[in-house]
Amino acid sequence: MKRHLNTLFVTTQGAYLLKEGETVAVKIDGEISMRVPVHTLGGIVCFGQVSCSPYLMGFCAENGVAISFLTENGSFLAKVQGPVSGNVLLRREQYRRADDLKSSSFIARSIVTGKIANCRTVLQRSLRDHSEKIETDEVSMASRSLANSLRQLERENPLDGVRGIEGDAANTYFEVFNHLITAQKDDFVFCERNRRPPLDNVNCLLSFLYTILMHDVRSALETVGLDPAVGFLHRDRPGRYGLALDMMEEFRPFLADRLTLSLINLCQVQDKCFQKKESGAVWMDGDTRKAVLIAYQKRKQEEILHPFTNEKVTIGLLPHIQAMLMARYLRGDLDGYPPFIWR
Repeated sequence: MKRHLNTLFVTTQGAYLLKEGETVAVKIDGEISMRVPVHTLGGIVCFGQVSCSPYLMGFCAENGVAISFLTENGSFLAKVQGPVSGNVLLRREQYRRADDLKSSSFIARSIVTGKIANCRTVLQRSLRDHSEKIETDEVSMASRSLANSLRQLERENPLDGVRGIEGDAANTYFEVFNHLITAQKDDFVFCERNRRPPLDNVNCLLSFLYTILMHDVRSALETVGLDPAVGFLHRDRPGRYGLALDMMEEFRPFLADRLTLSLINLCQVQDKCFQKKESGAVWMDGDTRKAVLIAYQKRKQEEILHPFTNEKVTIGLLPHIQAMLMARYLRGDLDGYPPFIWR
C-alpha cells in the first residue's frame, strides 16, 4: 500500500521518460536527470510536452503504474494503464446499484454527508485559528447552515433531493470562502467558483489541485476493481468519471481547499506567479506548478487517524482506503458506505 504515496510529476517541457532496468528514467536535454524505482510509484503525471517510450508504457502497465497526460496547465488529456484489477462480480454489483435510484440515493447521502461535514470543519478551524482576521459572524452563520444541511441528510431523500442539499451547501460554503483568505487579500480575491477556464488566482489553484486529486482518486478506484466512470451522485455522462467525482467530494475541502488557503495565507504563492490571458483564463507559471505539486506531495505524507478504521494512516492513502471501503460495502461486508469525515 505504501506505493500509493508516490506520484512522479514531470513538468519540465521536452522531458523524455524511458525504462532503465527496473527504474523509470527522466531524460532532459539528452541527459538523465533522475531515476525512480518503479515499485515505489503509484502513478506518473506528465504536464505538457513530455513524452514516454513505448517500452516504458508497457513496463508501467505490467507493474500497475498508470501514466496520465495533462496539458501544461493541468487539463486532463489521456491515461495509459494496464489490465483492470478486480473481478467482474464487484463491477456488476456497482452497475446494479447505480441503476437503482434508491440505492444511488443511499450511497450519495453518505458521500454528501462527508463533503458537507468536512466543509464545515474547514470553517470551524478558521474560526478557531483566525477569529481576529476573518468575518466571524458570516463564517459562523455559514457553519450553522451547513449543520442544518447535515440534519436534512439524516432523513431519507430522493437522489434529486440529495443533489439539492449538496448544491445549497456548496453555495453557502463558497460564499464565505473569501473570508478564509487572511493574507494577500488584494491579489487573491474569491467571488465565486468558476472553471474551464478559471478566471482568478484562487480558482486557478483550486482547479489545478482538483485535477491532481482526481488522478489519485481514479487510480485508487481502479486499483480495487471499481469502475471510476459509474457513479451514484454524479450520473453517467460520456467522458465523465462519475464515481471518481463522487469520492472526490469528501476530499475537496480537506485536501485541496485547505492546501489552497495555506499556500495563499503563508505567501507560498504570489500574484506575480499567475498570468491572465486575453480570453480571461488565469494560468500559473511553471515554477509555481512545481511548488504546488511539492506542497501536495508533502501534505500526502502527513499522518491522520482514520475515523472509521481508527488507525493512523498517511493522507496519501486515504483515497485507497475509501475505495476499499466502497468495495466492501458493495460486496455486502458493510451495512453502508462510511465516508471520510475529518475530525
